Amino acid sequence: MNMNKAFFLKTANRDPRWHVIDAAGKVVGRLATEIADKLRGKDEVFFTPHIDSGDYVVVVNAEKIVFTGDKMSDKEYVWYTGFMGGQKKATPLEKLRKDPEFIIRHAVKGMLPKNILADAQIKKLKIYVGSEHPHKAQVLGFVA
Repeated sequence: MNMNKAFFLKTANRDPRWHVIDAAGKVVGRLATEIADKLRGKDEVFFTPHIDSGDYVVVVNAEKIVFTGDKMSDKEYVWYTGFMGGQKKATPLEKLRKDPEFIIRHAVKGMLPKNILADAQIKKLKIYVGSEHPHKAQVLGFVA
């Protein structure tokens, strides 16, 4: 290898792998950091910032995540519907009952870069409630 040249991964040369992460009992922020690093490819030696060089991530048991401290009841997710007086709020406890995938996806999306690659990277995140997922064939041989 020529040491006078910088290495840049080409899109054609990337070989994405599949990782299964069990979210049961894991803290949301730490889990989101681990997932974001795998989606971006920062856990690999050939990380290239301008190429989508990350892997696919399958998260199971999304309903069993935990927050530290009193965040489960004190934290608020706020969004606006577009109508007058349409500001909505929900605690993580309410979101966990209704849509447990939202909490993980929201945390990971906030940790991805704000550029065009983030759309492609978040599509490689698959989140499931329970321990079953339909990606057993892809994951075979790539257990993290």
